[in-house]
Amino acid sequence: MRRSFQTISIKPWKKPITIAAQGSFAAGGRIMKEEGTYDGNHPLNPEGQEKHVDHGYVFYQIPLHPKKISLLFLHGAGQSGASFETTPDGREGFQTLFLRKGYPVYLFDQPRRGRAGSSGVREAIVPKGDEALWFDIFRIGHYPDRFPDVQFPEGKEAEDQFWRKVTPNTGDFDASLVSDALSEAVSRAGSTVLITHSQGGSPGWFTAMKNPDVKGIIALEPGVGFVFPKGEVPPPMESSSPFGALKGVEVPEGDFRKLTQIPILMVFGDHIPDAPSPYGGEDNWRVRLQSARLMAEAINRRGGRAKVLRLPDVGIYGNTHFLFEDKNNEEIADLLGEWLVREGLGE
Repeated sequence: MRRSFQTISIKPWKKPITIAAQGSFAAGGRIMKEEGTYDGNHPLNPEGQEKHVDHGYVFYQIPLHPKKISLLFLHGAGQSGASFETTPDGREGFQTLFLRKGYPVYLFDQPRRGRAGSSGVREAIVPKGDEALWFDIFRIGHYPDRFPDVQFPEGKEAEDQFWRKVTPNTGDFDASLVSDALSEAVSRAGSTVLITHSQGGSPGWFTAMKNPDVKGIIALEPGVGFVFPKGEVPPPMESSSPFGALKGVEVPEGDFRKLTQIPILMVFGDHIPDAPSPYGGEDNWRVRLQSARLMAEAINRRGGRAKVLRLPDVGIYGNTHFLFEDKNNEEIADLLGEWLVREGLGE
């Protein structure tokens, strides 16, 4: 049976984007070397040979007459830079929307994921059915039913495209390893605002601690690795989430204070309860929103300017964990663009 695909259409009121430069590069990583001496007569023997591993992959586009600040996007768990390219229903993704706003855009595949899959550690990739779990965690609804007001793209083709963006780890997630590679990418990009998603929030904080070229962070529903100065890590937050209690991460006071030197915006969507809920998908984000607020408070007590924005509080409803792919992603991009300008990052 012939499969039908979405028709890709160009909106007549959308102006073409002139790209002055584009390309890709590897960032970070290491070279592993096998013991022994290489024998050219037996090239399949690994002895004495090297392998380049654990680097990140970056694809970039720079528009004509670019702004001074670059945007570097880091995906979440199970994802790659493809998250930001195009929405599942074929609309423009954040990559294109922010190119239209004049920003140089860098898309990052973290080490051991996607196009940066050359791993220096062993990992068994075991396929298993888990999409009902993630349907609930992403707050699309209660599987298989969608929330009535959900902004998630509609239709079987959109769902198929969404799930096919998922890609496995080829090695354990290592926030320090990712932030080392991300920091090198920042140095290549120059003055940069990090836009992180979910699991990517954790290496985003560490990259800002390592590299002064990070001029701001927009964390889209950060999911793990909320950082606190020594002695101020809150107790584990219990939840009905299938992932259990949420724990904070302790960092030295001096490192934490580096987060007070840049503007930080943490953005959360809809259907996140205020009180404990038996629905693990939603309750998972209740404790993460609470932890984000505690982290922002700790930053601001030290003179920083961190803000936590819950979209329903400003009249924007129905957004999922993938708010940059939701049907109203242009509205979300405009909201973030306005924040960048207010913080002096839009010149």
